[in-house]
Amino acid sequence: MRYQTSRKLAFLLGAAVSVMGMATAAQARQADANTALDEIVVTAERRSVNLQKTPLSVAAVGGDQLRAVQAGGEDILALSGRVPSLYAETTTGRIFPRFYIRGLGNIDFYLGASQPVSIIQDDVVLEHVTLKSNPIFDVRQVEVLRGPQGSLFGRNTTAGIVKFDSIRPSEDFNGRFSASYGSYGTTTFDGGIGGPIAPNLMFRASVLYQHRDDWVDNTFAGVSADGTKTPQKNAMGGFDEKDVRLQLLATPNEKLTVLASAHARDYDGTSTLFLRNAMTKGSNKPNAPRDSVAYDEANNNQQAYQMAGASLNIAYDFGGVTLTSISAYETAKGKSRGDTDGGAAANFPVGGVPNGFGQSMGQLRDLDQLTQEIRLASNGEGKLKWQVGGLYFDSRDTTDFYQRGYFLLPTSAGYNPNNWVRLNNLNTSWAVFGQASYEVTDALTITAGARQTYDAKKTVLAKTSNNAAGVSTYNGRRYVRMTDEQPSWDLSALYQVNPDFSVYARVAKGFRGPTIQGRSAVFNADFTTADSETILSWEAGFKSTLLDNTLRFNASAFTYEVKDIQLNGNDSNGNGVLFNADKAKAYGVEADLEWRPVPNLLLTAGASYLHSEIKDKRVYAQVCALNGVVVCTVENPTIKVGANTFAQIDGEPLPNAPEYNLNFTGRYDIPVSDSGRVFVATDWNLQGYTNFVLYKTREFYSKGNFEGGVKLGYENLDKGYEIALFGRNITNEKNLKGVIENYMAAVYNEPRVVGVSLSAKFN
Repeated sequence: MRYQTSRKLAFLLGAAVSVMGMATAAQARQADANTALDEIVVTAERRSVNLQKTPLSVAAVGGDQLRAVQAGGEDILALSGRVPSLYAETTTGRIFPRFYIRGLGNIDFYLGASQPVSIIQDDVVLEHVTLKSNPIFDVRQVEVLRGPQGSLFGRNTTAGIVKFDSIRPSEDFNGRFSASYGSYGTTTFDGGIGGPIAPNLMFRASVLYQHRDDWVDNTFAGVSADGTKTPQKNAMGGFDEKDVRLQLLATPNEKLTVLASAHARDYDGTSTLFLRNAMTKGSNKPNAPRDSVAYDEANNNQQAYQMAGASLNIAYDFGGVTLTSISAYETAKGKSRGDTDGGAAANFPVGGVPNGFGQSMGQLRDLDQLTQEIRLASNGEGKLKWQVGGLYFDSRDTTDFYQRGYFLLPTSAGYNPNNWVRLNNLNTSWAVFGQASYEVTDALTITAGARQTYDAKKTVLAKTSNNAAGVSTYNGRRYVRMTDEQPSWDLSALYQVNPDFSVYARVAKGFRGPTIQGRSAVFNADFTTADSETILSWEAGFKSTLLDNTLRFNASAFTYEVKDIQLNGNDSNGNGVLFNADKAKAYGVEADLEWRPVPNLLLTAGASYLHSEIKDKRVYAQVCALNGVVVCTVENPTIKVGANTFAQIDGEPLPNAPEYNLNFTGRYDIPVSDSGRVFVATDWNLQGYTNFVLYKTREFYSKGNFEGGVKLGYENLDKGYEIALFGRNITNEKNLKGVIENYMAAVYNEPRVVGVSLSAKFN
């Protein structure tokens, strides 16, 4: 494994050297428009500010950069590993991404799970896990705010924020699109067009279409208890993504701005494919093929969701201050079904009897999220800048969970049409917040923020999972309500040593409200809950623009402690169980670099390192077991409680928290005419040790995951178009991205996709 990691690191460094080598014949660098870097403007403080003058750790990814990696059909998870300290994964298909910043996230696959990373699209917070999967298209910029955030944005968050800003309507008629076609029929079209439609009234219409053919065979040739047709070529793995957004921007006068936006989504695809026994006991090398499964049930892991939403952003400039109101509504419904044992039980007999059946479906019958934010902010460039505001949040849903008995044919043993539960969930929250920034001197700026948040969650079990005769055997709670109210705050200082170099320091306290896990009721187990967690985070860093504005290099170091951290393990049914541990501690560094050493060559690099530990000698997590037998190699001290085995997790790293991440991109342009140029571009990512579960094993982790992409094309600057050949996961790495413990099942990354792309911009 050490040899493989070294080889992959050498490969990544070799790619960097190769791109740089293309520039060896170029003339020595001159500090002119061909080499100077463009300014990056972010809104991490709810104002448009130069990235280099923002007193916190922020990374920005431009829309064109993101579209380049999504050409192979990737979704929002494409950000993972391309921003230092940001990781993302899913075990529930494209509909349920899970985000982690500086190691903090939530591995729970429950549809009502709470996450410490907040997602904000066009100033609207998206809290429910399905809403966080809303595709990003016709996007202007993505910002990742690392560390606790609460003074200014949406919901209070302990880990950080991923913020997406779409291209807004403008007074000039303009448009753009990116289209691609590649392996497995992978098709992507991402475009937008807009401009004036009347005096002081502008529009922008944006669309996204993504498609992939089914490409995974189901090789099971036996009898299916639920009527799934097998065997079948090209049974699953494909998807259809259709999205539209319309924005109207009105400026009746110089003081009033009204932006109305509405969007809709229709998604139909395949849920995550688990590959049973892809893990061999004692090894973490996945050994199952990527393009075939042997599923006896679950009707090809179908997944389908529909979403819609609208927002109204009204701002009025009173002269010295601007009052802003943001009203938003989001709704969603859909379902996701899967063969959760990742194979056919008949292929894994014990004593001649099929062993291990698993099938489930989560159905979001209706979700309604309403948010209202009001903010008053100072205007002008004076020494004092301030903002105050309030937020009201209301989210309620009806969610059903179905287990295997419900899907079986009436003639099959175990058929039970009552094997499902219905939960009604309600989450309400309000907050008041404020922030002030003061220029003590021309070089020193102090910023302070505070927030008071009330958070309430309620779950009602509206239907129990009864036996086949319709009799309920559930003895747990049918109603749980949890509330908390706590302050959050942050304090930072930015000192400008000179116009090109600044240092900053920040300390922040945040909290995540209590959480309820109700899905356990489908197994007739009581709800599990977790109390609020709090975090105190410290960071310090520098921001620099060097070598006559040809090199931008920003870095930070951080440490934090989360008290009463919310964790999620599994019970004997593989079902999520919530609990609090005493605390978790972590420290690390992260750095972003952008460099234009010679004309026509642009290099970027990012790196992060993280050391995290769970600190609680009293907390144990249930380990991998099937029919009472531990199936993996547990390396922690264990205890037995009844028939179940639990491992002590004190000292273990947080799950899905890579020890390090390295990323590199390079692009070299070769002019072939006054307006035309040929280019070659590449991007690579290397991921360090990442544990997928709470305890230590020889199987359930990745180390040295490696993935890259290439692009070769022609760009015409005058006519505004680009045509290119591309490859994503060009070396066809088969990386382990997740596991199902009791079935020793693996989840892989996306396959290699090669194709052709065309993009254009027009005015």
